[in-house]
Amino acid sequence: MTLGSIRQVVEIDATPIGLNARSTPSTYSGAFDAIRNYFGAASGRPAGHFSFNTKEGQCPTCRGIGSIDLDVQYLPDINVECPTCHGARFNDETLAVRVDGLTIADVLGLTVREAVERYAAVPTIVRPLRPMVDVGLGYLKLGEPTPSLSGGESQRLRIAARLRSSQRDVLYVLDEPSTGLHPVDIRTLVGVFDRLLSDGATIIVIDHDLDVLAAADHVLDMGPGGGPDGGRVVARGTPAEVAADPHSVTGPWLAAHSAVVRAPSN
Repeated sequence: MTLGSIRQVVEIDATPIGLNARSTPSTYSGAFDAIRNYFGAASGRPAGHFSFNTKEGQCPTCRGIGSIDLDVQYLPDINVECPTCHGARFNDETLAVRVDGLTIADVLGLTVREAVERYAAVPTIVRPLRPMVDVGLGYLKLGEPTPSLSGGESQRLRIAARLRSSQRDVLYVLDEPSTGLHPVDIRTLVGVFDRLLSDGATIIVIDHDLDVLAAADHVLDMGPGGGPDGGRVVARGTPAEVAADPHSVTGPWLAAHSAVVRAPSN
């Protein structure tokens, strides 16, 4: 990709997704619209009846949040489970409707992976959820608030939303996407990067994780120190070239990491 061929720049950082509990993986991905339509078609009711954002569907006490704030004198407000819907978000009329044995609240309690398996025959539901499984977020519940997700989860959720779009001539910039991730999740993340690259994207990653560095096509090692002691490129090239560069502080660690990865297992 050349500078002139960049069609779109996508910055993906670790800031929280959504402002409150109304933002969930199902609403962010767009799957909740398909789920509500599915419930509406099966029950003969309007799809809006199955939304916690409308008066027709939401619990009248918590107004679809699932919790309420108690005003305690001289102390900060205490957030507790709604005493009316017990966290289900919906009113009794909505919760009385079951489709395939589940209420709409039951569906929001499913993990992404469970929902993909359960609704495998409903493409409109599975299509927006599948990318979340692909980026290693299959364990998230459809209805959990996105502001509570970790920085790494938020970044991967943003990537999942992008996987449904064309990647040709798109430049991604990611800031520390490996933060807080298990090594297995980092391998999944690198696999997602490979998928984006194969689809025509270019990716710039700011990171210190050795698995991420070792998977890069080109590495820029900034230094020679951190913060005010850095600011210039001390080494550049393939991971192997940076690992062998005597000016790189990262090099010895990258070389040792690569040696461990290449070592045969007994």
